[in-house]
Amino acid sequence: MPTTRTRTSSNTNRGRSSGSRSSNGKSRSSNGKSAFSWGSNGTGALISAAVGGAALAIAANLGRKFFAQGMSARAGDWDDVLIAEHDMALAIFDKMLATDPSQSIKRTMLLKKLGHALDKHTHEEENVVYPALRQADDKYDADLLEGEHGYVKTYLYELDQMGSDAPNWLEKVREFRGMVEKHARMEEDEVFPRLKAGMTDEQNAKITRLVNKDGFMMA
Repeated sequence: MPTTRTRTSSNTNRGRSSGSRSSNGKSRSSNGKSAFSWGSNGTGALISAAVGGAALAIAANLGRKFFAQGMSARAGDWDDVLIAEHDMALAIFDKMLATDPSQSIKRTMLLKKLGHALDKHTHEEENVVYPALRQADDKYDADLLEGEHGYVKTYLYELDQMGSDAPNWLEKVREFRGMVEKHARMEEDEVFPRLKAGMTDEQNAKITRLVNKDGFMMA
C-alpha cells in the first residue's frame, strides 16, 4: 500500500509539470503557446531586422547598378554607350599615370576600378556586339577584337601581381593604355560605323537594349 501511494504521487507530479499536452498530443508551454512558436525573446525581431537589412542591401545594389549603367545609357545608341565607356576607361588610365610610388593605395584602388570598368565593357562587346559582327559576316574583326580582350586581362593580371609600388608600374600602365586606345580607335573609327550602317532602326534599337541590359547585369 505505501508503495502504491508513492507511485501515484510521482505520477501526479509528472502530470503537473509546467508543460502540458493539448488534445492532439502536441507539447505546449504553460502560457498556451506551442513549444516551437517564436517567443517574445527577440528572435522574431532579429529575423525581421536581418530580412530588412538584406532588402536594403539589395535595393542599394540595384540603385548602384541603375546609376552606373544609366550614366552610359544616357549616351544614346549602343555605339555611343561603348564609346563613352572607352573614354571613361582612358580617364582612369590618366589618373593612374598621374600618381607616384608613394600613392600605392590610390594606385591599387584605381586599378580595381579600371578592372571593373573594362570587365563590364568587354562583357557587353563579347556577348552582344561581336556576335552581331559575326552575323553581319565580319568574323575577322570580331575574332581580332575579341582576341585583344585576352591581352586586357593579361595586363590587369600583371599589374596586380607586380604591386603598385613597383618601379616599372607606370611604364606598364602606359603600355596598357596604348593598347586599349588603339583597340578603341579601331572600333570607333572603322568597326562600329560599318556595323551600324548595315542595321535597320529596329536592329539598332535591339542591340542598344541588349548592351544596356548586359551592362546593367555587370554593373
